[in-house]
Amino acid sequence: MLQIHLKKLIADKEFAEKRRVTVAEVAEATGINRMTLSKIINHPGHNTGTDNLDKLCTYFDCEIEDLVTHIKENE
Repeated sequence: MLQIHLKKLIADKEFAEKRRVTVAEVAEATGINRMTLSKIINHPGHNTGTDNLDKLCTYFDCEIEDLVTHIKENE
């Protein structure tokens, strides 16, 4: 399963910029639907496209490994 660290990146951006960053703001800046972002945040294992991952990496100015971690599932 892939774990997407969107909530953490939003919190880090809020801390760095000393202001509130909303999901609506991220949606507007990236072109990703707000509902899609909410699903990424609230539903572990939500499947999203690589184009969305690319847009998020660009917005947060981060590498893909800062955004996504592979979690091995029990076999």
